[in-house]
Amino acid sequence: MAKGLQLASVDWQSPRNNMRHHTAEISTRRLIVRRGQAFDLRLHFLTRGFQPGLDSIYLIAETGPQPERQSGTRAVFLLGLGQPEAKSAWSASYISNGPRSTDVAVLAPAGAPIGRYQLKIHLDSGPGQAASYLLGEFLLLFNAWCPEDDVYLASDPERQEYVMNEDGIIYQGNKDWIQPSPWNYGQFEEDLVDICFQLLDRNLNYQRNPARDCSLRGSAAYVSRVLSAIVNSNDDSGVLLGNWTEDYSGGVRPTEWSSSPAILRQWHRTRGQPVRYGQCWVFAAVMCSVMRCLGIPTRVVTNFNSGHDTDGNLIIDVFYDKTGQLLPRKSKDSVWNFHVWNECWMARRDLPAGYGGWQVLDATPQERSNGLYCCGPAPVTAIREGDVQHRYDAPFVFSMVNADRVAWLLSGTRKEKLHWDENSIGIHISTKDVGSQDRQDITSAYKHPEGSLEERRAFLKALTAWSRAGAEPETTRSPARSGAGAVAATTRSEAMSPALAEAQLSLQLRLVESAEIGQDLHLMLLARNLEAARKEVKLSRSTQPVLHDGTPRPPFWQDTHYLSLDPREEKRISWRIAYGQYGRHLGEDQQVQVIALAEENTSWQKMLAEKTVTLARPSLTLSVLAPVVVNQPFPLHVEFINPLPQPVDGCVLVVEGGGLVKGQASIELGSLQAQEKGGIKFQLTPYKSGPRQLHATLTSSLFPPIKGWKQLEVAPHPGGN
Repeated sequence: MAKGLQLASVDWQSPRNNMRHHTAEISTRRLIVRRGQAFDLRLHFLTRGFQPGLDSIYLIAETGPQPERQSGTRAVFLLGLGQPEAKSAWSASYISNGPRSTDVAVLAPAGAPIGRYQLKIHLDSGPGQAASYLLGEFLLLFNAWCPEDDVYLASDPERQEYVMNEDGIIYQGNKDWIQPSPWNYGQFEEDLVDICFQLLDRNLNYQRNPARDCSLRGSAAYVSRVLSAIVNSNDDSGVLLGNWTEDYSGGVRPTEWSSSPAILRQWHRTRGQPVRYGQCWVFAAVMCSVMRCLGIPTRVVTNFNSGHDTDGNLIIDVFYDKTGQLLPRKSKDSVWNFHVWNECWMARRDLPAGYGGWQVLDATPQERSNGLYCCGPAPVTAIREGDVQHRYDAPFVFSMVNADRVAWLLSGTRKEKLHWDENSIGIHISTKDVGSQDRQDITSAYKHPEGSLEERRAFLKALTAWSRAGAEPETTRSPARSGAGAVAATTRSEAMSPALAEAQLSLQLRLVESAEIGQDLHLMLLARNLEAARKEVKLSRSTQPVLHDGTPRPPFWQDTHYLSLDPREEKRISWRIAYGQYGRHLGEDQQVQVIALAEENTSWQKMLAEKTVTLARPSLTLSVLAPVVVNQPFPLHVEFINPLPQPVDGCVLVVEGGGLVKGQASIELGSLQAQEKGGIKFQLTPYKSGPRQLHATLTSSLFPPIKGWKQLEVAPHPGGN
């Protein structure tokens, strides 16, 4: 009688499996696979090989602290002799047999919960000859290459961009000056996958009911919504603490970050203490890294002139005084010069057909949704068509891209309508293009052309649906960041009546020359009389810092004078503001709001013109001085300049890049004299081949971070090592 089958060891064949599963960039030393696609194992036995018909082999896959078959977190399946079964169930198939080894193909279903799995084996050779063994652990991720997976993406260039690309570009600035900023997502740094699963285990749903939470991790919609809450720290021990106060003591200025691994590793190293500090683009970048690491196609999206409507009327109220000053928030509404969120790609089996594809996720803590600071996933298709009744948080997302903006002149408690704009919210919605460094404008995915019949129809549909739902189907207003001395929310009937009279004047603000940090601001106002009668006009001009979330600071320059305009006459008024006058008032975002308010002295009609100016900062110049080969040092030269007309201290250069620098390399440069140019040469040793992006950031005591980046192609080592 043959002895019972006994296991000696298992060969996970990690290098080959991980290569086939597009996870070799993470590691080849442990098994990391994607669901819906088979992976191979080689089982080694002690005294004899596997004999079909005599021996039965069962495999057991388990995930979570309380694995159960009925919840999908435990599966027991028999080794079959044919091809793998349908991708809806766990299966194992016999590939080939050796004298004392057997090759096996294991298939995780395309809907299996992602996570850390324990794989066990039970060998049964007849009565009294059974044995069970723990084979070890493997990681299971979403699979954008598998048609049966909810995150399947048919285009390979898009898979390479939205799953595999470890670098990206995030757009900032304002609608008239869109500035690309590099970011290292670094999702395939080996330790990040463990941090991502640790993040999932920190979410509040897991803390309350870990078994149920793990069973729901087969749903990309569920996982993404959980992550949008845990990336911020408002409700839990999440990754990032938001800060919009301009006091960044005890942490890092949001503008200094350009790497997700640095943030995630700090969170892990401090045992879940929130990293200080983040703002919208930092939340979105970290979210992108985690989602791509887990296998969900994700991109970072910037919306310029982004609305924040909290009262459900799709009106964003902004207030000015008679001097032209933009007033601090008098309502909970606001317009952000830019706001950054994510889109992830997935099927939405919880919604009617047609709402799969790109979904909005926003990890920036703005409003509560079902009691937590999270947002999405909301179907982009639903936003475009005004179908905001569909989950999750679609009304709030709709308001960010398609609310109306109403400007008011505030005198005490009296409001006078200055301007109603149906077209200014949601402009140049941008993301990095596939396979290039170019910007892709995706505004048309979110809304029909402004002013078109289709756009107004979608707007009214959204407004009606939101009103019927009581304005708050999931989102509840938060008092955390509203202004003092709040003015009652505007009703639509109040905003629409009385109608504004036909304009008698035209005002337009322009930059005479590009605005650069350290240089004078040179501005021009074009005032034109639109009528065949002489006009006497009181003109108030104001210039003040403004944060990117729309929060104004007190003006640093104001002027009032009187202007005479002959019939149809146009006059140009130009003025300069010296850096010494505005520099010390600038916020971290280096943005100013320029406002002109004109009042005609017979009709008392008022006209408003405004312009957001973002001060450009110089870029670092990175020069590679030799061929770049993996595991071989190469020389690099970085050139920089102090853009200010005054000395600065505490200059530090930080260099990072996935596959190029492990962690971050910091170089202390000391002081720089006024407008001093400098450079530094040093060496780096890349540890991964292929296309890589090198990032450099220069910080100082006075000017905001100055950045530069360079795309490199790292050649493999000639010897193959």
